[in-house]
Amino acid sequence: MLKNKIYKYLTSEILKNFITILLTFTAIAWVVRAVNFLDLMVEDGYGSSIYFKYTALNITTIITRFVPLSFLLSLVISIIKFEKQQELLILWTSGLGKIKIANVFLLIAFFVTLFQLTLSLLVNPFLLNKSRSLLSDTGSLQINTVLKSNDFSDAFKGMTFYIDKKNANNELLNVFIKDVSGNLSTLVEEIGTRKDSTIIAKSGFVANNKLTLFDGTIQTLNQKKDIKNIQFEKTILSLSNLSTRTIKQAKVQETSSNLLLSCILNRNNNLKLSNCSKDYKNEAVQTLSRRLGAPLYIPLISIIISFLLIYKKEKKYTFLKKYMLFIISLMILIFAEILLKYTGFSLVLASSYFFLPLVMSFLFYIYLLKKIINEKIIK
Repeated sequence: MLKNKIYKYLTSEILKNFITILLTFTAIAWVVRAVNFLDLMVEDGYGSSIYFKYTALNITTIITRFVPLSFLLSLVISIIKFEKQQELLILWTSGLGKIKIANVFLLIAFFVTLFQLTLSLLVNPFLLNKSRSLLSDTGSLQINTVLKSNDFSDAFKGMTFYIDKKNANNELLNVFIKDVSGNLSTLVEEIGTRKDSTIIAKSGFVANNKLTLFDGTIQTLNQKKDIKNIQFEKTILSLSNLSTRTIKQAKVQETSSNLLLSCILNRNNNLKLSNCSKDYKNEAVQTLSRRLGAPLYIPLISIIISFLLIYKKEKKYTFLKKYMLFIISLMILIFAEILLKYTGFSLVLASSYFFLPLVMSFLFYIYLLKKIINEKIIK
């Protein structure tokens, strides 16, 4: 009964530190990424609601990236805290085995690994795909935020806007529009065969996803190279067909793990796999390696840090060992990140990325067990 309370106490302390560190790293990184996403409103014209939803849906990916490092820091901090408060010494004198404490660390690492696997395999692809689909909502585009005074804007595909001035009432003065893809619905005949249009107007305004222009000219060049001009006092152009240059097609990291695996295994009967080239497969292997392989390094970290439970007689060696074990664990995480970049280019590298943490965990655990047994014999 007492041992169970001890295990619960150790687990709660480690998890508290883990959650605190993870949320701190996530908050900092999320703020930085949210600032980078401001271009969605400033440059691409998306509304604030789309911006906040898009940034919120990217939080879990940030959490996933910081899980291994946060667990490493929480484990080291917790052990140092237990040692300073003489809690570990009390555990040893009460007859609790060090290997059992190491097993508790390993069990916590196992659940943290499951947590990261759940995020990376299931949650992240779904939320990232959801965030990408938000960018297809052209109804939320705020055209006025894109159009700036004395500035050429090519934020929309096939179109260039120039506004000489823009007053406080969002009235546009001296408007120039170059439409080479037929996005705008104009009053020109042969609308389906025109090649491009140039629109010049003295003033105008944007409201209800429509552009109203006054006192201007529409010049159209059709496929026969004929130029037609239309003078107007007032015309209303629909903006519903506008499309920003923001990439709306789902990237590899936004694709479900099942589809990526189907691509790698050449199951091209799935209609959702429109592109499964060699380069795409390499990227798919790298993405799946990150989702499946990266969490496997967490148990290895817990075993390495468990060597802190073994004391040296000389305090200076104990002091150095803390830093050495932390640096070794950190270097393993960095090495895993570097190796990940090459998993898509070689089957050997991809396989080694998965088997390396498993083999190293086994060897380090055996060595840890041996060191604990030898420590008992020496005593």
